Amino acid sequence: MDNYEYTELLKKLDIKIDNIAQIIKPQNIIKRLCEIEEMEQDPSFWSDAANAAVISKEKTAANQILSRYKKAKNALDDTKEIYEMASEEGDEDTAQEVVSEASKLESLVTDLEIAMMLSGENDNKNAIISIHPGAGGTESQDWASMLYRMYLRWAERKGFKVETLDFQEGEEAGLKDVSFIISGVNAYGYLKAENGIHRLVRISPFDSNAKRHTSFSSVMVSPEVDDDIDIVIEDKDIRIDTYRASGAGGQHVNKTESAIRITHIQTGIVVQCQNDRSQHKNKATALKMLKSRLYELELEKQQALKDGVEKSEIGWGHQIRSYVLAPYQQVKDTRSNIAYSNVSALLDGDISKMIEDVLISQQSK
Repeated sequence: MDNYEYTELLKKLDIKIDNIAQIIKPQNIIKRLCEIEEMEQDPSFWSDAANAAVISKEKTAANQILSRYKKAKNALDDTKEIYEMASEEGDEDTAQEVVSEASKLESLVTDLEIAMMLSGENDNKNAIISIHPGAGGTESQDWASMLYRMYLRWAERKGFKVETLDFQEGEEAGLKDVSFIISGVNAYGYLKAENGIHRLVRISPFDSNAKRHTSFSSVMVSPEVDDDIDIVIEDKDIRIDTYRASGAGGQHVNKTESAIRITHIQTGIVVQCQNDRSQHKNKATALKMLKSRLYELELEKQQALKDGVEKSEIGWGHQIRSYVLAPYQQVKDTRSNIAYSNVSALLDGDISKMIEDVLISQQSK
């Protein structure tokens, strides 16, 4: 990177920091944190545990975004000052040393951008994910299994916790259906970008003629609802079916009908859970999954009204990404319109950058 390119980069980062400041309003955050500290000094504040928990959560989030903003802004200001002094004094060694740190500085500002984008009402919630293979039998079921592994590896990279709620094995390979919760900081904020249809093109390992196949799987992501979110589901609105649990390692497989499937009659949404030996616990988890799906559907409707989109266009049935393994290797996201060549790494869970590119592209629209 030459001096002109570096100067242009500093200008670009300066604009980004200014734009972020206009959005998050650091002075307002500082004022609010002072108000919260005063509230915490009042003994009666802690007598309402539910309200104290909400305020404490707000305080943590405010401190985190303010800390990131200060860190990025101070780093940019210090870098500009050192670079300007080095340029004026003709100190090439110092100037080049500063330029060599350009990528770190840019990453710091980008991380702030992402943190700002993940400050929505539900972004800090855990994510409930369901993966369903499309038509195509074994080929699509294997693709669904590949996606499942990709998200498990991503969660592992992030240090997030994963709990599998339901797993239906494929007849020959892969899976017929899987639902799981990923718990961690901003899990839903990141994974909401994965809502949609994922397309795979490859030479099928199940085709003796080694022909190229196209497979589809849908990924549905919902925020795990809190108990304070009021979603009423009456008995007349749902149909509950019980069945015998199945899957690898099931200690009670084919012994008791502990697995639960709930169908929401009006929307056609189906959730199921066989994670626990207790039918009662599986029913409670399935109902929580259903509430999360209904909550996500309502959010989609509200966003559609805001954007002036017809109701028929709402849902998860849109293709968001293509993974091509043959005749060339490339992953391309339709929203960011960015193509990636590191396909093996992406399928191994290294998808944070791809998700962040989607979030940034959607923020700019």
